[in-house]
Amino acid sequence: MNPNFYELLDEMVPNPKCSLEYTNAFELLIATVLSAQSTDARVNIITKTLFSKYDVFSLANANVSDVVDIIRPCGNMNKKAVYIIDIAKHLVADYNGNVPNNREYLESLKGVGHKTANVVLANIFNVPAFAVDTHVSRVSKRLGFALESDDVDVIEKKLMKLFPEEKWNRLHHQLLLFGRHICTSRTPHCEQCLLKDMCKIKKCK
Repeated sequence: MNPNFYELLDEMVPNPKCSLEYTNAFELLIATVLSAQSTDARVNIITKTLFSKYDVFSLANANVSDVVDIIRPCGNMNKKAVYIIDIAKHLVADYNGNVPNNREYLESLKGVGHKTANVVLANIFNVPAFAVDTHVSRVSKRLGFALESDDVDVIEKKLMKLFPEEKWNRLHHQLLLFGRHICTSRTPHCEQCLLKDMCKIKKCK
């Protein structure tokens, strides 16, 4: 690893933060569920309307077809509508509408996977976590932190072993944004990258 890795990453991504827009833990949880196979920008447009009409209590009693109409642009709208209504129902029944700092409970909710739980726990409760999405996965492989054959679970474990726990939350956002804006999938902006010496892509050398 480049001895100046943290400094160079800070220079490229100086103010990392979650791109999803939310005002409370429930909104972040729902937005993260909706973001699967979609973009944060599209989800932010959808949730502006969704959260203006529903809070956790009203969403728990919402009509599925009404929710589908709102979230249609994010894809998989039928399944996601059922998921987020079910999540709201469980939160109301189990925690009076609050999102708990409880990974096991969060991952038991339909539509809430390990990555989604990581995002909520890290951003709301400051629990050290390393959420691995497609961007973090791609960047980790290109920078030599993981193998091409590694799945997201293996990559997460490798990143957690490689980096100190107190850096996980910031690094997650930095690697994600680095992958989204600089080390992109099809046409990476290598001229903007300060970590070319670590890159496994031959054309970046």
